[in-house]
Amino acid sequence: MIIITGATGALNGATADHLLQHLSPSELVVVTRDVSRAARFAALGVEVRQGDYADPGSLPAAYDGADQLLLVSSSDPAGDHVALHRNAIEAAASVGVGRILYTSHQGAAPDNPFLPGATHFATEQLLADCGVAWTSLRNGFYAHSLQWLAGPWRETGVIAVPGDGPVSWTAREDAAEAAAAILLSDGAHDGAVTLTAPAAPTFAELADTASEVSGRTVTCRVLGEDEWLAAQAEAGVPEQMAGFVLGFHRAARAGFFAGTDPLLGELLGRAPRTARDALAAPA
Repeated sequence: MIIITGATGALNGATADHLLQHLSPSELVVVTRDVSRAARFAALGVEVRQGDYADPGSLPAAYDGADQLLLVSSSDPAGDHVALHRNAIEAAASVGVGRILYTSHQGAAPDNPFLPGATHFATEQLLADCGVAWTSLRNGFYAHSLQWLAGPWRETGVIAVPGDGPVSWTAREDAAEAAAAILLSDGAHDGAVTLTAPAAPTFAELADTASEVSGRTVTCRVLGEDEWLAAQAEAGVPEQMAGFVLGFHRAARAGFFAGTDPLLGELLGRAPRTARDALAAPA
């Protein structure tokens, strides 16, 4: 049996959909904080269980019977993500789950300036120490994020960033499909695996691509951090969010998202989507 958390979200929901193309509904269970949000899975005959990382007592029954358990990383804006992940991992170990898979991120490292990088690294350490077979899916930076990280370039003709660096922009849809393929491989991928698009363009290169897909000249302007933060404040971006995004740019500049790996394409059996596809998509 495969049990999936976060299936009401875009990433693991798509993974569940891909699995249902190969498995019967009786072979899949989805776990969610609010079971009413998983009605579409229940209508297909998939068992829906209630479970919440913030309520450790709810988790053992939610994960019971799993040969494989896919844990989505927490997006709780007020939560201690590592503590929440610890709750899930400990509950999985306590009921004898066969393998834990976790949606991590490329650049998982304790010194990553992008805050989720340290969270993912700490979670991978918990997995390594939990006594259960595990796989960490280090997905490349999701390409749909370009819709806001690149700013309003369609209107201004400018992509303004506080420093530039290569990023292996990876389609979330491809990462979801690859996760399903790894689950169906039943343990063929152990430990941390990297799932990225085949190229890691800089924002300067993305500006050239944006020019091609839009038919207008788009340039990349590299600002100082203080100048960029001031522009964000003027645009009404909350200070906390601006700081979070600045961490991403610092990490990109330091090369944390520069690596690429052919595994994603091998799992998909086709070329992964590209940053060009993301820029060409409707805003």
